[in-house]
Amino acid sequence: MAIRITRSVKLPDLVRLNRYQRAPELGPQMLFFSGGSAINSASRVLKNYTHNSTHLVTPFDSGGSSAKLREAFSMPSIGDLRSRLMALANETITGHPEVYALFTFRFPQQAANRKLQAQLESMIAGEHPLVCDISNPMRRLIRNQLGYFRQAMPEGFDLRGASIGNLILAGGFLNNHQHLDPIIFLFSKLVGVLGTVRAIVNDDLHLAADLEDGSRVVGQHRLTGKEVAPLGVPIRRLYLSRLATKFVPAESALRKKNRKLIDQAELICFPPGSFYSSLIANLLPKGVGAAIADNDCPKVYVPNLGSDPEQIGMSVDRCVLSLLDYLRADAGEAPVNDQLVSFVLIDSRRGRYASPISLGLMRELQIQVIDTKLVSKKSAPYYDSELLVAALLSLT
Repeated sequence: MAIRITRSVKLPDLVRLNRYQRAPELGPQMLFFSGGSAINSASRVLKNYTHNSTHLVTPFDSGGSSAKLREAFSMPSIGDLRSRLMALANETITGHPEVYALFTFRFPQQAANRKLQAQLESMIAGEHPLVCDISNPMRRLIRNQLGYFRQAMPEGFDLRGASIGNLILAGGFLNNHQHLDPIIFLFSKLVGVLGTVRAIVNDDLHLAADLEDGSRVVGQHRLTGKEVAPLGVPIRRLYLSRLATKFVPAESALRKKNRKLIDQAELICFPPGSFYSSLIANLLPKGVGAAIADNDCPKVYVPNLGSDPEQIGMSVDRCVLSLLDYLRADAGEAPVNDQLVSFVLIDSRRGRYASPISLGLMRELQIQVIDTKLVSKKSAPYYDSELLVAALLSLT
């Protein structure tokens, strides 16, 4: 099967961009495998050009405020889901700014827990100023989800730093027989999400990694270098674990509704972000690699700029080979490389990469390198979201 390229590509394709911007509701179906906040800025730009993007997000995080909810309710991580939903929310006058304000509100870290519990009670009662601003029936729906959370909340649950959006998602998860999809759908409607956001799977699982020195690390938060000291040796292999405290091998499978989203994509993007915990983690469930291989649309890998604590000693070439390895572990040996990754998008002049990309190796792998302006003076040393989105849209 050959990758479907039906025209010569010009970057940026201004005619195409103008057409998408005039009618974003008719924009292309672009699919992103990601987690974390690395492409939230790009998502805010993207919604100006298409309302048909899909974001499959990892639910395996074990750090931050989501960790408290996971420990209390044995649920998937929802922090990254909520973050992406808010990045794609309709922030215009036709949206619901009062709902947006509530969903992005966090309880202060320094307040006494009893005072925060009183604030939560006032939200449930509809008396808190942030809730009073919301009209019915939205206010009633929100109060109900918070009520389900409060009813199930363990005694002494630490509300400091809690995101109200996360509490609403957790309440809806508990209210819907521990299923995420119904509350994500409701959440999306309440804030007018201009796209589709889903967890890659709905399973309560964690990440584990074998390191090059033979040791093993369990828990996503131990990989990222944000909450504990960064890893000192490279990651050799990433796995799913049933527990966060010790490695218990687990398997998970792509759901039919998410398989359909991959099948319908007009472009698939492996975007910047934590290489293992945000990108590769999405490829671990059974069926993901095969679904990607079966779609003949362009597949674009955008390497990280700067330093990623999860990519110790990894060149850009090594990242491409590793990405192919995880995809092929599910897709099998039959697909050629460009059915799994067809383009690598870089800015070699302005971008600071771990190493230069090897054009010879990419030719050998049958992967095309697109070298174009992706970093601006205002964005350096990171990608400029406008330039990155324009480049990706031009490939659709």
